Amino acid sequence: MNIGIIGTGNVGGTLGTRWAQAGHKVVFGTREPQAQKTTELLSKAGSNARSAWVQEAVDGSEVVLLATPWEAAEEIVKSTRGLDGKILMDATNPLLPQLAGLTLGTTTSAAEMIATWAPGAKVVKAINTVGYNIMANPDFGKDKKVTMFYCGDDKGAKQTVHELITELGFEALDAGPLTQARLLEPFAMLWISLAYLAGYGREIGFQFLRR
Repeated sequence: MNIGIIGTGNVGGTLGTRWAQAGHKVVFGTREPQAQKTTELLSKAGSNARSAWVQEAVDGSEVVLLATPWEAAEEIVKSTRGLDGKILMDATNPLLPQLAGLTLGTTTSAAEMIATWAPGAKVVKAINTVGYNIMANPDFGKDKKVTMFYCGDDKGAKQTVHELITELGFEALDAGPLTQARLLEPFAMLWISLAYLAGYGREIGFQFLRR
């Protein structure tokens, strides 16, 4: 699969690297394709990855991951052409400075805002409820698979995202329509608060149990 990554920070870099190492063709879209940071990222990602301008990364991809800081998301999405019909995975969280909380919630979500900025895209909220260290290695041992919820309004797009999440080693679970992002984004804030404020550290994850 051809995957475009918008954002080469910890989240975008980690996910793009893992998908490239799994055999997908990954293009890291950035405003500085030749920067040293990008070159170092490509050396880790391997031969299935390359860098390009954001627009080129989107043009050649079936799936696009949005992994930018929230404050940059609106400008990037609105200025990017060709998102119509593409799967747009939203991994952002609308965080306040110093991780003080969320800028949105209850009546809307970052994912729903992104869907209004890219009305032709198939937006799926995904991979936003753990830190990048867990994205890099979700292995907690036997029978301890970390649950990763996703939500969206397009059945086919969600199935593709389900498969990509599963490849990373998570238990992928469909949480319902895109409005469920109003719950998944505060859920991400719970992970952040437990990791940083409650003192549990970053090596934590959530598991969905049934009986």
